[in-house]
Amino acid sequence: MIPEIARVEELISAQQLQARVAELGAEISARYEGSDLTLVGILKGSVPFLSDLMRAITVPVQIDFLELSSYKGGMESTGAVRLVKDLSHSIADKHVLIVEDIVDTGLTLKHLNELFEARRPASLAIATLLDKPSGRHHGIDLRVDYAGFTIPGHFVVGYGLDLGGYFRNLPYVGIYHPPEQA
Repeated sequence: MIPEIARVEELISAQQLQARVAELGAEISARYEGSDLTLVGILKGSVPFLSDLMRAITVPVQIDFLELSSYKGGMESTGAVRLVKDLSHSIADKHVLIVEDIVDTGLTLKHLNELFEARRPASLAIATLLDKPSGRHHGIDLRVDYAGFTIPGHFVVGYGLDLGGYFRNLPYVGIYHPPEQA
């Protein structure tokens, strides 16, 4: 069943997204000046953010992708992180920036940090479009180096974020309201 698009309330406009991504690109470029950088996009939600972010970064970049799953198409994390697609290239001795659409429970990035640290990158940092601290599981201490926006505890869609595979193509980030709450 296709969720009703009329149930999405704009939270962050396309213009706000583009302005903040440009700012993040400048910050990241300054930090990695004189170095190459490997951007690792977490599929599928990070694709719009990664695409815009890499064009805003002025240092040489390579990209790779990893796919993890913890939602199974619903609105709440299952709590179990599963590796669906691994990286295509080694990250050993490289400056790596994980690019994520949203940091919610923190479970996915905690798992990913452990996985990547074992692969011995030169440095490891995290960039997320959205940070939702209210969703963090207790006991998860997670450092987010670059956050586009800190958002309240709503379920959001758009600009790569989905519900059951839908809404990723919205040019803005919106709060999804289930039909019974509209």
